[in-house]
Amino acid sequence: MDIQKEVLSLLDEVLSLDGRALAFDADTPLLGSVAELDSMAVIAVIQEIELRFDIIVPDDEVDGSSFATVGSVVEFVTRLNAH
Repeated sequence: MDIQKEVLSLLDEVLSLDGRALAFDADTPLLGSVAELDSMAVIAVIQEIELRFDIIVPDDEVDGSSFATVGSVVEFVTRLNAH
């Protein structure tokens, strides 16, 4: 599974970006840069990460740095998916 591709698809769907997220790369800033990614959207993204990757995201693992860029979200998912 290509985690970055899946994360981009997930972001595009959850944030209703109409395909914009599919052009993002690992360095694309998210939190604070993509208006659609607010605090409520982060919760929806986490829920979708849990569903798509069949993982549990512990509350103590969630912080702003995990959603700073596409790459940080991919690292976040990769780390949790390894457990």
